[in-house]
Amino acid sequence: MSALKDLQKIQSETKSIICLGLDLDPKRMPPDYAKTVKGMFDFAVRIIDATADLVCAYKPNLAFYESLGADGISLLKQIVTRIPREILVILDGKRGDIGNTAAHYADALFSKLKADWVTLNPYMGYDSLRPFLEHKDKGAFILSLTSNPGSRDFQQLRVDGKPLYRIVAEKVLYWNKDHNCGLVVGATVPEQLKEIRQLAGEMPLLIPGVGSQGGSLEKAALFGTDNFRKTAIINVSRSVLYASRGDDFAQRAREELSRLNKTVDALRPSDGSSAEADTTADRIS
Repeated sequence: MSALKDLQKIQSETKSIICLGLDLDPKRMPPDYAKTVKGMFDFAVRIIDATADLVCAYKPNLAFYESLGADGISLLKQIVTRIPREILVILDGKRGDIGNTAAHYADALFSKLKADWVTLNPYMGYDSLRPFLEHKDKGAFILSLTSNPGSRDFQQLRVDGKPLYRIVAEKVLYWNKDHNCGLVVGATVPEQLKEIRQLAGEMPLLIPGVGSQGGSLEKAALFGTDNFRKTAIINVSRSVLYASRGDDFAQRAREELSRLNKTVDALRPSDGSSAEADTTADRIS
């Protein structure tokens, strides 16, 4: 089964297009869990146990674990083993380096840390991505247009009349021979999200920026899926993970995810057709 088909199967089974970022920040955790690596592990496990039936994927950001040194890498490996096998693991490291180095990164993320998908930076070109794409049963979300303000510095520059993010999307579409490529497109740029969705073909989109960064969940869901005709994953992190600093944090995270899923479900066409979703998208636009 291709990485795309696997993703679609999981979303169908969980009835969710929401991904929860597992970005463990001791400054935001309930104090009793922030003091030790064991406490951080317990925090993550309680979150996973409370939310695994409400998400299609979990996305640990590698920086939050690498900053803890060897203990952090061990923590990440233990957390990944606690994620149910039927839920995707997206390791967010935005790797991108020359071929031999990239091959070691690919082995580390896919084989050692058991990622199903990773995030990659395409700045160095195809040879920096190829070692990841050669893992044909694994997936790579490649940065196209990110949700941070600095995306204007390079990603929105025009090259031969086209914005650079569009050129990246077109290149990735060409590289997607094994149906294991996707694009990262921020929810904070909804019009460009709609544009990229139209040119991305069947490639899935990973959409950060909903919640604390101010992106619209409704626009991310409708524009990112082309009114539920294509595949997208909407990532949420801080607004769910740290919904409470009390001992009810896991239940509050579950409640927030349930609310997000209900919001997305309310946008879906009730009869399975696209006409109703098109009308909703026009209204939200």
